[in-house]
Amino acid sequence: MTKMWGGRFSEGPDEVLWRFTVDHSDRRLLAEDIAGSLAHVAMLGGAGLLDPGEAAALTGGLEAISEEAAQGVFVFFEEDEDVHSAVERRLGELVGEAAGKLHTGRSRNDQAALDLRLHLLRTAEERTAGLAEFALAMVGAAEKAGRTVVPGYTHLQQAQAVPFAHHLLAYAVMAWRDIQRFRGVRERLAVSPLGAGALGGSSLPIDPDRSAELLELDGRFVNSMDAVAARDHVAEYAFACTQAMVHLSRLAEECVLWATAEFGWATFSDALTTGSSAMPHKKNPDIAELTRGRAAMAIGSLTGLMSLQKGLPMTYNRDLQEDKAAVFALDDALAGSLEAMTALIGSADFHPPPPDPSVTALDLAEALVERGVPFRAAHHAVGRLLSALAAEGRTLAEAAPADLEEVDPRFRPEDPALTDPVESVRRRRSKGGANFTSVEEQIEYLRELLAAP
Repeated sequence: MTKMWGGRFSEGPDEVLWRFTVDHSDRRLLAEDIAGSLAHVAMLGGAGLLDPGEAAALTGGLEAISEEAAQGVFVFFEEDEDVHSAVERRLGELVGEAAGKLHTGRSRNDQAALDLRLHLLRTAEERTAGLAEFALAMVGAAEKAGRTVVPGYTHLQQAQAVPFAHHLLAYAVMAWRDIQRFRGVRERLAVSPLGAGALGGSSLPIDPDRSAELLELDGRFVNSMDAVAARDHVAEYAFACTQAMVHLSRLAEECVLWATAEFGWATFSDALTTGSSAMPHKKNPDIAELTRGRAAMAIGSLTGLMSLQKGLPMTYNRDLQEDKAAVFALDDALAGSLEAMTALIGSADFHPPPPDPSVTALDLAEALVERGVPFRAAHHAVGRLLSALAAEGRTLAEAAPADLEEVDPRFRPEDPALTDPVESVRRRRSKGGANFTSVEEQIEYLRELLAAP
């Protein structure tokens, strides 16, 4: 089998070499490889490195291949070493010897780097759209929750009363930051490496600026060695995916807890849960569990990408072939998890129980603070109150004015009303805090952000 690099070799590659070195994961870059080649041909024609007839033939052939790809009828052969050789092989079938000029002034090093950049630019837009849809699902769930008050947790212990909507909106805010990360990485992705060649550029009069312009990228590389060796933009994209997966995993963990009989906060649609082969009563939140598991694998892929780069001398090394499998796995995990978790949240019937009255303990302490009591003294006073009530088998909701006055005379007869969790939320005034006004402001703000292009 003849290879792009086979000229100085006296025999073809052994099957062992072939099996070990060929990775078909780059076949998903077919559309990007064709787009890059079309721009390269246009640049070569403009630079006088192709005559008009050659440029027209190559362009026509590449456009025909693009149509085959769009219709899903492009055929990869087992002997195609990668997507680049597959396109060049098919181009030769369509236009003949002129296909051999496609690689003029180009290397697979800058070609592969370009294809992955173009692909990640496209998928970044898709993930941004998926994150926005997920965030809107969380906003919708928050609106549906209305003024339901639940315990907010620290250390998985009930801590303060919060609107359930405020809890749900925290995940919408996380998703908005994930959107910002994907938008931010675009600046580093939208740089054309085309023209860097193998590592040092070309003696031919190629025009990398024109290539970047034709590809509608923001500009070209500054240093040709960096252009083919760099993968930090891939790692940055991978981090954006991984962080979004970690956020989804945190919600997934809560969904698993909420669906238990012990918590009883949520019921998910039968269509989005599974049963047990042995226990007829089971209803399992598999979407949430698998999202949690895939987040773990995502962290592994990100770690692999970082480790892949750490010991490489300049410039291109074959190790970098492994970047695609890792980032594609990450991207696929996020795409699937976003779709599934958005559906799960949309199907949920939330019915959380009210919080324990002890979540209003801070409100009692702050009432004393407003009367000039140092916070630490107020904290201890309420602690003594809780201890005394617990010794008698009573809750904070059962505290009488006399109980409060006994631990600190600066408590007032009306203070037991502060032990109502709904009143606790209603009285909260700090900006962005867990109160009803804040929830309304957040919903409006997030809807405006998510509606913006």
